[in-house]
Amino acid sequence: MTIKKEQTAAVLIDVQERLFPHIHEHKNLEHNLLRFIKGLNVLEVPLLITQQYTKGIGQTIPSLANAIDPFSPIEKMSFSCCGAKPFMDKLTELDPNFILLFGIETHVCVLQTALQLLDDGYQPVIAEDCVSSRKANDKFIAIERMRQAGCVITTYESVLFELTQVAGTETFKNISKIIK
Repeated sequence: MTIKKEQTAAVLIDVQERLFPHIHEHKNLEHNLLRFIKGLNVLEVPLLITQQYTKGIGQTIPSLANAIDPFSPIEKMSFSCCGAKPFMDKLTELDPNFILLFGIETHVCVLQTALQLLDDGYQPVIAEDCVSSRKANDKFIAIERMRQAGCVITTYESVLFELTQVAGTETFKNISKIIK
């Protein structure tokens, strides 16, 4: 199963100011998230952004919000992004087969979104190095559960090159610069 750019959308899940400092290895995660977002921008993959209960957890962290144009987060109260009607409306409009998921927390919102997407007939693709939780074991167990359920587990670099497909193009050169 090859992940094709024309059949793909991405979802940045709940990387918000009040929770992010408590996430395991959050500085490394931020670095990876920025690279992934920049690569998705180069590839022109549609990107949806969610925020869980913004009033309580805050806005998307500034470094990520500034890397996304237009930045238009979807507010949600359900842990699964699929529980937010505006999210599902946008996803239906985009009509992708593959949904790249990244953000926090792996064992709550990412997991529940992935499982619901599977139930709804989509193929979730988890960028393992672009998700985390407060506790490393929670992330580990969630990744294993998603793998067992049928999600594709990969890395941001691997999926960016898979979406790029060939070397020697301007797109390839731009992706290569981002991941170095």
